[in-house]
Amino acid sequence: MSKDQLLGVLLMAASIIVAIIYIYALLSPAYTMLVLQLTAGAIVLAVLFIIGWIGYTLATTPPPPPIEELEKELEEEAKAGEGGKG
Repeated sequence: MSKDQLLGVLLMAASIIVAIIYIYALLSPAYTMLVLQLTAGAIVLAVLFIIGWIGYTLATTPPPPPIEELEKELEEEAKAGEGGKG
């Protein structure tokens, strides 16, 4: 068994074990509210992290050049290509 396959089996087993513990804690009257609060908090934090990541990416990515500049470059390349064919 390769390392990747072993890692896959371990991840699958861990997810099944965590799912069983989660369901047990969710159905246990002593832990139901805590489990729901932790789950909701984790989901909200994950969504906010993704939104923050998108915002950071938009803020740090330089804007693309205007289309007019791209058209001029293409025209210049086309003219330079025609001059070399003669």
